[in-house]
Amino acid sequence: MTSLLLQVAVCLVGWVSVYALLCFLNGHRGYEWNCRLVTLFHGVLIVCVTAYIGYVDGPWPFTHPGTENTPMQVLALVLSLGYFTFDMGWCVYFRTEGPVMLAHHTLSIMGIILVLWVGESGIEACAVIFGSEITNPLLQTRWFLRRTGRYDGPVGDTVDLLFVALFIFMRIGVGGHMLYCELASPRPLLVMKCGGVAMYLLSWVFLANIMRFAYRKCGAKYRHWQLRHKGAEVNGHDGKVE
Repeated sequence: MTSLLLQVAVCLVGWVSVYALLCFLNGHRGYEWNCRLVTLFHGVLIVCVTAYIGYVDGPWPFTHPGTENTPMQVLALVLSLGYFTFDMGWCVYFRTEGPVMLAHHTLSIMGIILVLWVGESGIEACAVIFGSEITNPLLQTRWFLRRTGRYDGPVGDTVDLLFVALFIFMRIGVGGHMLYCELASPRPLLVMKCGGVAMYLLSWVFLANIMRFAYRKCGAKYRHWQLRHKGAEVNGHDGKVE
């Protein structure tokens, strides 16, 4: 346990150092810009690591939940625990996130600590991290597009569409199947199953917020199309010669 605490502390210092370096080199962009760069880097890194764990290193999370943690799983969990601790502190200090995101970070931190402490269920924890973080690069890309004034247009629409589709497929579809395998297996501890249920319910809360956003955006685009269509009709009538 002492070794794990040391690894987590090193990772936390590492993430803080990356953020501090970005603020030093890229200070004119602001604190949130640099924090989101750290978030983007963590998302890409941890998706690659957990994909390797699931598809190469093994075992397969859908058939072997509740098994003993492997060194690669511990590495992925320690990396993410250090990041979530850093990001949780940043969000609380700057007050940038609402209760849903803070609840997500809290559950993630508590879940990873529990998995590391009991020494099992690392494979399904890595699968959950993979499914949660695979949409993160698109989410950060959307934010960067908005801040640089490039969001309104085909690129922003494509990013939004891909994000919503990937979220529903991974977090709701694949995540639901992962939860079923977790609950059906006799190996995982009851507390792990309860944690899986909590994370899945939180995904539905996120989905409700996403659907409200999608509804508002589609409605705004439809109204904009109507105005353009009416304007084209008016211009067409004005141009006719009687």
